Amino acid sequence: MFERIGRSIEIFRTSWGILMEDKKLLVFPLLSGIISLIVLATFIIPLVIGQVMGGLFSYAILVIFYLASYLVVIFFNTALISCVNARLQGREMSVGEGLSNALRHVVPILGWALLSATVGVVLQLIRERGGIFGQIASAIAGGAWGLVTFFVVPVLVLEDKGVLDAMKESAFLIRKTWGESIIGTGSIMLVFMITGIIGFFGVLATLIFGNVVLFGIALVLFIALLIVLAVVAAAMQGIFVTALYSYAKNGTVPSAFNRDLIQNAFVQK
Repeated sequence: MFERIGRSIEIFRTSWGILMEDKKLLVFPLLSGIISLIVLATFIIPLVIGQVMGGLFSYAILVIFYLASYLVVIFFNTALISCVNARLQGREMSVGEGLSNALRHVVPILGWALLSATVGVVLQLIRERGGIFGQIASAIAGGAWGLVTFFVVPVLVLEDKGVLDAMKESAFLIRKTWGESIIGTGSIMLVFMITGIIGFFGVLATLIFGNVVLFGIALVLFIALLIVLAVVAAAMQGIFVTALYSYAKNGTVPSAFNRDLIQNAFVQK
């Protein structure tokens, strides 16, 4: 456990250093978060109506909502990875160039978003209809799906491949580089989760004073902290995934990263 925490801190430190050298990378997850909130606000009423009506209509609304949400996230991830890849290769790419590159790949992005949305709805159906066994099956299937498709977005944008070819390439790179039986470390997210938990307990601690105003201020600051953590975590995750892709594809480790961190990004079950 302590070894994993130490590795997580090292990955965090390296990714943070790259991010601080190129702060414009924060623009992509920030835009993604803002537009995702707009999408959610737009779909609140349709989702409620769908739940009331039930049946195929509710799942149709859910698929459309998932599709819109995935499309936003994948589009800005594509732009982010474009800029990160340029950065790791010692080149500069502006925010506009990153967005333009994502626009050039809008067709495969849409295809990947549609497939991801469909899988998401199917997993939710299994989780809702299958009881405890459905929840277990959904968790296992979701984990396997996430692993096999780990490099789909980098392949889409950096190799100009279609969705099916990108999925095949992603699965191949995972098997070739880290083997058949592997799990992700979740390194960067671990650090942010710990930070979020500390912030949450900080909010609870204000209840001791019995001051509603103090609690309200603490709650607002905590929400702001969560937003900042989400934006920064997404940017740093994009940096790390791109570094992993570079290693899996070419066997090269970006100079900013320790080779051991990349080689042991996934560990045996």
